[in-house]
Amino acid sequence: MTWANQTMVTEFILLGFSNLPQLQRLLFVVFLAAYVITLMGNILIILITTVEPALQSPMYFFLQNLSCLEICFTSVIVPKMLANLLSANQTIFFHGCILQMYFFFFFGSTECFLLAAMAYDRYVAICNPLRYTVVMNRRICVQLAVTSWVSGIPVGTVQTTWLFSFPFCGPTEINHFFCDSPPVLKLVCGDTYLFEMYAVTGTIVIVLFPFILILVSYICIISTILRIPSAEGRFKTFSTCSSHLMVVTLFYSTAGLTYFRPKSGYSPDTKKLISLSYTVFTPMLNPIIYSLRNKEVKGALRKIILDQRNVF
Repeated sequence: MTWANQTMVTEFILLGFSNLPQLQRLLFVVFLAAYVITLMGNILIILITTVEPALQSPMYFFLQNLSCLEICFTSVIVPKMLANLLSANQTIFFHGCILQMYFFFFFGSTECFLLAAMAYDRYVAICNPLRYTVVMNRRICVQLAVTSWVSGIPVGTVQTTWLFSFPFCGPTEINHFFCDSPPVLKLVCGDTYLFEMYAVTGTIVIVLFPFILILVSYICIISTILRIPSAEGRFKTFSTCSSHLMVVTLFYSTAGLTYFRPKSGYSPDTKKLISLSYTVFTPMLNPIIYSLRNKEVKGALRKIILDQRNVF
């Protein structure tokens, strides 16, 4: 594969929300607020789970990784989108589009496997509590986290390299607010049949394989919970994995709507709205879900605030 096409096309135009000129400023304020909340919320989660001794467990180790991932994921897309909302120049350089797409696939694939690792952690904690500290030791946790991050490298590399090896002869307008594969593929003027088959197969493997692991984990978890005799015990046990289950539901519902639909299923504007859910709003909601529904995180946050008050 070569990069010969870059001599023909040096930049693309991200149309984004240019069809809504009267809403550009409002959209900028909304997306900027969501981005700031995402950064602050996830940074706060990382700091709390790092400094608080009570939160030094595998579950919070994976939560640290998830928060770091969400910061990186949104930062690949949102800053450029915000800049385009304020500027008449909505271009993105050819290599900038390549990098944006690569990291989009890299972080998206990583999140699939990281959510599966978190589900496995909850499975061991609930279904094998007596062996939890042995099974989920530090080495295993690090290996699961590293595997999750490394999984995104081949996905991003193959998908991006193959797609951008095709000739782009014009037009150069991408009807989206970032360089996603389907809208960029529409600009290719070559035979993309094999690539489309690979993209569908790869998406099924990368998205569905971790989802099946998550599904099996939760089937075992629910089965164990239902065998707990008291309602209070069932509720208390389920609460330890409810936040993760909500995050998984948000992530896979939006991913499913985006990548497992008929080609003509949605209009371009509807696709943009669905994409906003997992690129802007889901990363913002994740730290809120984990902080508001987790007594340990809320307790640690109150403790840190009180300690800071006492210092001053």
